[in-house]
Amino acid sequence: MSALYQLEDLRLRLDGAEILRGLSLAILPGQLTAIVGPNGAGKSTLMSILSGIRTGYDGRCLLEGAEIRAWNRRLLARRVAFIPQTVRIEFPFTAEQVVFMGRTPYCRGLFESPEDRAAVERALATTDSLPFALRDFRSLSGGERQRVLLASALAQQPAILLLDEPTSFLDLQHQISTYDLLRDLCRAGLSVVAVTHDLNLAAAYSDRIIVLAAGRLAADAAPGQVLHPALLREVFGVEAEVRAGPTGRPWVLYGHGAGGPPPC
Repeated sequence: MSALYQLEDLRLRLDGAEILRGLSLAILPGQLTAIVGPNGAGKSTLMSILSGIRTGYDGRCLLEGAEIRAWNRRLLARRVAFIPQTVRIEFPFTAEQVVFMGRTPYCRGLFESPEDRAAVERALATTDSLPFALRDFRSLSGGERQRVLLASALAQQPAILLLDEPTSFLDLQHQISTYDLLRDLCRAGLSVVAVTHDLNLAAAYSDRIIVLAAGRLAADAAPGQVLHPALLREVFGVEAEVRAGPTGRPWVLYGHGAGGPPPC
């Protein structure tokens, strides 16, 4: 299987600090790939490179065999949708209008086409955002905003979806429904790369986990091969026990002695 992304000795310095330190890895199409690591590991920086936003790096980042810096911006926007950790919208757009922004790579005039409207309505329904589609985006809760931003990305009809902490503001129900949706989208052919701090969500849903530590690649394999107590101790500085969950996938238990929380 040909790589979707191929990273070769990827390095980046910002203000004299080395953020990425020689990353070399391949990301395969049609998978849900989770990127995990402690704060400052370089996860968000890597996502900004994969999206084509950040270009001042050394080494190579190939998307479908071509250096991402050489891609035509409009064509890239039709292939890759990216939701960063924080999005600020200061103007009084409705949620529906924000989702319509996802159609920008396809715009050919001043007004939306029937195809645009169909894509927006489908994306709003898919993310359970129709009930507040006409509300001011700024008035929405953090979780509602996150669902609208995901709808905007889906309206973009990309082949690759990049998400930086996609469930950080969501309640438990919508965390699960979001990852259920991402898994279904992968099964339908979409490629998803998601940064998360929730190791158990990564274990439950991803095909593969990439672990970053201080800008370096610490591990890269299926969840059952990556999540083990020695790595969690080395990378995250925590004692944990890893057991098989109901589906056979690993489940991480944190706490005193790795067996659970300390007694009260």
